[in-house]
Amino acid sequence: MERGTMMTNNENKEFGTVRIANDVVAMIAGLAATEVDGVTAMVGNITNELISKVGAKKLTKGVKVDILEKLVSVDLAINLAYGFNIPETCKTVQDRVKSAIETMTGLMVADVNIRIVGIDMATN
Repeated sequence: MERGTMMTNNENKEFGTVRIANDVVAMIAGLAATEVDGVTAMVGNITNELISKVGAKKLTKGVKVDILEKLVSVDLAINLAYGFNIPETCKTVQDRVKSAIETMTGLMVADVNIRIVGIDMATN
């Protein structure tokens, strides 16, 4: 499915259909990822960066979601805090994102791919 399209869940046909926009799934993924200790920011592409600077902030920044036949593939671009174990932190992000999407949407997550874009050196 193309970005911005809707995924239809037909499990409740007797009451109608449920449609979930890709951006909703992306928002769930982004929020779940930023709740993990060590993740300091989601990092978007140049277009998202420009959009956020002119005031139209997107909550799906740094997240790409593809949905095909109720299977979700998620790509995240994140910054990590200095001093955190990268493999452990990424595994936690993958687990949290998978769990959040599957719990909230009923869709199955095939993979959660993480790209570390930077390390934040600032101390808290």
